Amino acid sequence: MVVHLFDGTYELFRHFYGLRRFTHVKGPASRHGESVPRRTRGVDRPYGAVVGVLQTVLQIIENEKGATYLGVATDHVIESFRNRLWPDYKTGAGIEAALLAQFHPLEEALAAMGVAVWPMIELEADDALASAAHLSSKEKKVEKVAIWTPDKDLAQCVRGTRVVQIDGRRKTICDAAGIREKFGVDPPLIPDLLALVGDAADGYPGIPGIGARTAAQLLNRYGKIEKFPRNVLGKHRDLALLFKKLATLRTDAPLFKKVETLRWRGATPAFAKWAKKMDAPRLLARCAKAADRF
Repeated sequence: MVVHLFDGTYELFRHFYGLRRFTHVKGPASRHGESVPRRTRGVDRPYGAVVGVLQTVLQIIENEKGATYLGVATDHVIESFRNRLWPDYKTGAGIEAALLAQFHPLEEALAAMGVAVWPMIELEADDALASAAHLSSKEKKVEKVAIWTPDKDLAQCVRGTRVVQIDGRRKTICDAAGIREKFGVDPPLIPDLLALVGDAADGYPGIPGIGARTAAQLLNRYGKIEKFPRNVLGKHRDLALLFKKLATLRTDAPLFKKVETLRWRGATPAFAKWAKKMDAPRLLARCAKAADRF
């Protein structure tokens, strides 16, 4: 049994801006002679990114030889408990209205398609993925857990070759050895690494004067930040521990009790209405065809 876990928010962003790249038209020539792309105004399809995410999930279902077990985590709201810990932590500010308007429809459409979906409010989608990976790996019948996101935060969840991280866009798979090769530390130390070097995407800067190479050397020498000699971080120790708290994903979200609840058994009757609403009739036909195999 393989369990597939998707970052719905990341996928929504990816497909939203991916669609925009395909709607570029040739603009006036630049001073260097090449044509400058200019996006056509008003081309954002109301459910375009949602359809893209559903297609991505459906491809996994279609490619599985047996039963498919999967779940999708989403940020129902962008803010979480971390915003109370660090004022500059990421918020929903700056997200385009056309993209934001597809957040909740994605959750509803996934549920109608028969997919387990976890909309997060107090926690983040990353926490849901970490929790789902933790819960899934506790069951012996689960051979592998695949976390589909390139987000470096999720690298901390990788365990051996059983829990892996997949970047679907780059077609890469990272097990624990791959994470160490990429970041210089083993997966459990990823929160410590991020605390030291910072994460611009999440809005915390890390510790002044410590880059990725130095951070990895310190962690491999001393272990987690709590074990550092007091003089290593000095006055920045408490700040580093706060950033580590921001970077550490929660694994205690009560998403499900048994992996069997993640088994896809076909779209619900409500999906026909969603397929029509999204102007995506092929999705309905593909779901029906995939369900017939089980």
